Amino acid sequence: MTIGDGSGAAAPAVEVPVEAPVEAPAAPVAEVVAAPVGAPAPAPVAAPAPAPVAAPAPVAAPVAAPVVASAPTPIAAAPAAVVEAPVARGSHAGTSGYVTPIVRKLANEAGVDLSTISGTGVGGRIRKEDIVQASSARPATAAPVVEVSPLRGTTQPMSRLRKVVAERAVISMQSSAQLTTVVEVDVTRVAMLRDQVKDAFAEKTGNKLSFLPFFALAAAEALRAIPIVNATIEGDTIVYPAQENISIAVDTERGLLTPVVRNAGELDLAGFAAQIADLAARTRDNKLKPDELSGGTFTLTNTGSRGALFDTPVVFLPQSAILGTGIVYKKPLVVTTDGLDAIAIRSSVYLALSYDHRIVDGADAARFLTTMKARLEAGAFEGNLGI
Repeated sequence: MTIGDGSGAAAPAVEVPVEAPVEAPAAPVAEVVAAPVGAPAPAPVAAPAPAPVAAPAPVAAPVAAPVVASAPTPIAAAPAAVVEAPVARGSHAGTSGYVTPIVRKLANEAGVDLSTISGTGVGGRIRKEDIVQASSARPATAAPVVEVSPLRGTTQPMSRLRKVVAERAVISMQSSAQLTTVVEVDVTRVAMLRDQVKDAFAEKTGNKLSFLPFFALAAAEALRAIPIVNATIEGDTIVYPAQENISIAVDTERGLLTPVVRNAGELDLAGFAAQIADLAARTRDNKLKPDELSGGTFTLTNTGSRGALFDTPVVFLPQSAILGTGIVYKKPLVVTTDGLDAIAIRSSVYLALSYDHRIVDGADAARFLTTMKARLEAGAFEGNLGI
């Protein structure tokens, strides 16, 4: 048969008459031939003959009707395709069966790979219980080992350096009115420039290009524009230094020390990187000269080197301000391009300025920080590389 091929016209008209109904009239013809064995047979021969001949005519009509009725038969193929559709909709879960949005969300939160789970629900559907079981079956992540300090449970005398730092911190807090202002800065352009030039920078200068030289350069420029942050108090007068001597806080085994980068306003990135690296190394090796720890007019402390977002650093007199720089990390931020807002992954840092409110107002602190913010977010340091 060719019904399933969709042609539907010429083929049925030829094949239908060949079937068994055409053979039925032959039996009466045989009986008519046998009848003449008696005598009076000739008259009946003429009468019955037309009846069997006429019978095939109505048989042909009913046969034509099934041919028309068979035309809708190809429609049965459409439901077959529809039956397969639900399987395709569930195939997004791989071999794990259909996954509801709630179960998928639970799997994402638990860190479970759906393709590794065999669902126990109807038709292999993954259920909430399957996710819970898979999550609990995973081996627990080993907790980081924290070493116990040998100083635990002991009593130790304060070092001479620790006593000096403690005394100065208390005097500074009792003698000045300190507070802190914080801003968040998008340093994505600085990060991109740093990634582009750090290899060539290290090759030509012998020093790594971290974010700290960028912060120091921006701070030095802001100090020149807003000198009250760089000023000191002497009795009833305010002294505005003619240079920016930036103390850099260095963490050592002996305690916190602050060697001074002198004439910072005249340095480029290569100059800052060289001096910071040299001073930090000699500070930790206890090779500094006494005058290298004095004369600072402003302090920069990189608390981000230990992973801190920001803190509220203490101003040590006679200085009037200290800047704390947090860790540079990536986060989603709203950015505006051509008047349209969008969310993008950006490199961000917090800058915290503690200052002596006796001479530095909140507006001064805000101007200083926003000046740094504008400089860093512009990221135009190509002319300050020094290589």
